Amino acid sequence: MSSAGSPPAHEIAPAKLNLALHVRGKLPDGRHAIETVFAFCTDGDRLSADRADSVSLTVSGPFGAELPDQDDNLAVKAARALAAAADVGQGASLTLDKRLPVASGIGGGSADAAAALRLLTSLWQIDPKHAERVAPTLGSDVPACLLSLPMRGEGTGDQLTPVDLSELSGTPILLVNPRVQLSTADVFAGWDGEDRGPLGDWREGRNDLEKPAIALMPLIGAVEAWLAAQSGVTFTRMSGSGATCFALFDTEDARDAAADSVPREWWRLATYLR
Repeated sequence: MSSAGSPPAHEIAPAKLNLALHVRGKLPDGRHAIETVFAFCTDGDRLSADRADSVSLTVSGPFGAELPDQDDNLAVKAARALAAAADVGQGASLTLDKRLPVASGIGGGSADAAAALRLLTSLWQIDPKHAERVAPTLGSDVPACLLSLPMRGEGTGDQLTPVDLSELSGTPILLVNPRVQLSTADVFAGWDGEDRGPLGDWREGRNDLEKPAIALMPLIGAVEAWLAAQSGVTFTRMSGSGATCFALFDTEDARDAAADSVPREWWRLATYLR
């Protein structure tokens, strides 16, 4: 239990965005070499932790029922891997409020794992370097999500370099998902193998996974076209391997007006860039 009756520690697991994502080729281990620019929202899933003898997870929230069994959950895997790496002889009772869609290209599972690493580093009072070492073993996006700061990612996305996106901080943004799940592996498998060049400025870049994602789920094209047609939009793109698309807006009012008119059957999140 928490000491002296204090409430459990909390962390937000911010939604991750790929402002651009270039697929450059295949690596010897079969994974893909990419170049991407990560950005993060102010909202996402919420994770809390309390002291316990073993690691356990309770899930709630609008998308909680769609998560895999506890042993397959990335937050649980992160907690157990961190405990092993740091030789921690205690556990944690984790509670996850799952607000982001599952398998949606905005890093929900990776963000949850990263939030668990941050939370338990503090709860167990261990060296943050343990979390940094564990993060890449949990998934290519987890190191970026651990920092939740603007980063350029290379390799599989886990070789990180800070980028200055301070001009975007606080920008109103709308995320829309047509409530379909896409397998990252299936989308990558649909990439045509053509290297279309390196990533420079993210605004002039592209998402090379958009075409194979739309081939698997044509509704993604409709979502992005709908976003692009809204008043006050300055930029739209699909994030990650889909199916979530996002739009940056010049004002909060324009973003909110668009959010109010999103088709009822689609999921939406009106938020801001960190």
